[in-house]
Amino acid sequence: MTNFPGSPDSAARERDAAESASAFAHPAVAPDRTAAYGDHPDQVVDFYAPRDGRTGAPLVVLLHGGAWRSPYDRAHVSPLADFLARRGFAVANVEYRRGGDDIPRQRGGAEPGAGSAGPVAGRWPETFDDVAAALDAMPALASRELPGADVRRIVVSGHSAGGHLALWAAARHVLPEGSPWRLPAPPSLRGVVALAPIADFATAVGLGVCGGAVTQLLGGEAGAVLDGDAGSALGADAGSALGGDAVAVERAAHADPGVLLPTGIATAIVHGVEDIVVPPTVSEAYVDAAARSGETVGLTLLGGVGHFPLIDPSADACAVVAEELAQLAW
Repeated sequence: MTNFPGSPDSAARERDAAESASAFAHPAVAPDRTAAYGDHPDQVVDFYAPRDGRTGAPLVVLLHGGAWRSPYDRAHVSPLADFLARRGFAVANVEYRRGGDDIPRQRGGAEPGAGSAGPVAGRWPETFDDVAAALDAMPALASRELPGADVRRIVVSGHSAGGHLALWAAARHVLPEGSPWRLPAPPSLRGVVALAPIADFATAVGLGVCGGAVTQLLGGEAGAVLDGDAGSALGADAGSALGGDAVAVERAAHADPGVLLPTGIATAIVHGVEDIVVPPTVSEAYVDAAARSGETVGLTLLGGVGHFPLIDPSADACAVVAEELAQLAW
C-alpha cells in the first residue's frame, strides 16, 4: 500500500516493507459471530467477545484501512480485533463496500482501472452509506450478538482509510444540511481513536497519499493536479488541492474530516513518525484544523514507528493503541 511522494530513502522503504510483512503475516482470526446490517455481501460485521468472559465490556467498532480499495478487507485487522478482545474489549469489525476494478470511475466516462495502477478507491456513495448504516445498526446488532458488550460505551477506531471513516462517523451531526448521512444530534460515542488516519483531504491530496486515493474517492482522477477557486467552501488549502473540480469539491464538503469540525466528540490520534504511507503531517493538519475550530484533539506520535505496527499485535505500538482505547472506554 506504500505510495509516498518524493523519494524516501532505502532504509525507510525497507522498514516499511518489514513492518507491512509483519502485520500481514498473522493468520486471520475467525469471529465469534457475524451479522449483516444490509443485503449486500460486504454489509457485515464480525463480532469478537472479550476473551476473559467479562460482561459490561466496552465495544470497539473497528474500521479497516486499505485506501478504500477492494483488495483489502476486514480480515487483515482480525488479528487486531482478537488482540483487543484479549485486552477485555468487545469488538465489532465492520466490512463496507470499497472500490475495485469491477466498477467505473466515481462518475462516468472512464473504464475501470483507467489512469491508475490499481482498483478505484472507494465507492461513492456506497462506502459512506455502509459506514453510516453499520454505526446506526450497531447498538441493536451488538446487543443481540454480544450480550456481554456495553453498547453505552462505544469507541470507534480505524486505521488509515478506516481512520478517516472513524473520524467521519463521529462527525455526521456536523455534515452539511441536506446530507443523507447527517444526524440530528451527536452520535452516542465515548470517543474516537484514529490510527494513522487520512484525516485531512487537502494535505493528503497534496502529498499524493495512497496513489491519489482521496481524489479517486471524490470522483476525480488519481494523480491529477487541480487548481482554481471552486474550493471556497472548504477553505484555501482544499481549494488549491481540489479547486476546479466542482464535483470533487462538493463531495469533499460531505466527506473530509478536516472540515467537519468541531465535533464535540473526544478524539485521539496515534501516528508513527516514520510513516511513509500516510505521513504524520496529515494528522497534524487535522489537529491544527480542530484547534482553529476551538477543539482539542490528542495526538500521540510514536518514534521509530511506521504505518503498519499500529495494527500489528506483535508490535509494541499495538499496546499504545489499546491504552488509548481504554482511556476513552473506561
